[in-house]
Amino acid sequence: MTTTATQDRPGPESRPDRPEQGRSSGAALAVLPHVLRGALAWTDAHRADFALPGDVLEPHTQVNATLKPLGELAQLGSTIRRTTAPGTPEHELAGALVAYAWDQVAAGELLLELLRAEPFAAYPYEIYAAFAGYGLRHEGFEALARPLTATRAWAHTEQHANRQLGLVNSERRVGVVTHTDAGAVLSRTWLGGLSEPWMFEGPSGYALTHTVFHLTDWGRMPDRVPRKIDGYLRTWLPAWADGCLESGQWDLTGELLAVAASLPGPAPEPLLDAVWPVLADVQHPTGCVPETGPPAQDTTAPGPYPFIDCYHSTLVTAFAAALSLRSLRSPGQTDGSAPGRERRTA
Repeated sequence: MTTTATQDRPGPESRPDRPEQGRSSGAALAVLPHVLRGALAWTDAHRADFALPGDVLEPHTQVNATLKPLGELAQLGSTIRRTTAPGTPEHELAGALVAYAWDQVAAGELLLELLRAEPFAAYPYEIYAAFAGYGLRHEGFEALARPLTATRAWAHTEQHANRQLGLVNSERRVGVVTHTDAGAVLSRTWLGGLSEPWMFEGPSGYALTHTVFHLTDWGRMPDRVPRKIDGYLRTWLPAWADGCLESGQWDLTGELLAVAASLPGPAPEPLLDAVWPVLADVQHPTGCVPETGPPAQDTTAPGPYPFIDCYHSTLVTAFAAALSLRSLRSPGQTDGSAPGRERRTA
């Protein structure tokens, strides 16, 4: 199996222990509550780093450094909110983070301005869908989006299959007829083709995880995972996770854990028990998790990593922890949402 660490692989003296086949049952549950609380606390303490700049609507603004982090805060925060028990600190904090993100986009008004400026772009719609799936709507945005998403150009935007699956899921969340059939798109993905497992590497790993996230609406609907893909993932996730741990790919490790917790049926407890304690050891006392490379050795440093190098992996860790807790405590539980209408449009 190929891995794609972007930094030097940590040596034995700096790398956390590798997963052990004999790790005791319950090892994941022993660390998950602390991991979830820590990651959410760090995210809350860094709200200001997610704030949009005043020139966010200008053409020179870097979307990946501004709107992308905020959209991820909304998406993963809303999933954590739905997955955690009402009245718990994690539930309330996740809700507060989503409310903060909604305020940053002026309750949808800023997304409407983006859609007007870039009617050919999918990302304003996808960010909006993260809020719409949570129940936060903007009538003006949807009024403009409705004719745009009915165009031939929208239906024929050239994208990788997993990205197209994400657009289908966004349409489901907004509540419109999807522009194509999700099953047909799934069959064209790396995962849907049940690719040879030894061909797994960084880009295909992220494509795989996002295929599952879009298919299951970010873990909310595990039953959407077909049986053959469920079996394939249960067989190969342990080997892929081990390779990611060996190469210090903490962000991708977190995404694979979220995938494992999004499968239908019983939780893959041996995998969760083996990997979660390792990722918990990587988490800094402040709650953040680096994307890649050796963990910071100074555990007293208030900011061990630049924001851009740890915000996503920290959010993913919180997201995966919330899903894993649900999977281990309440097998088969979903939020009861009905799937969106699906048909191929003419």
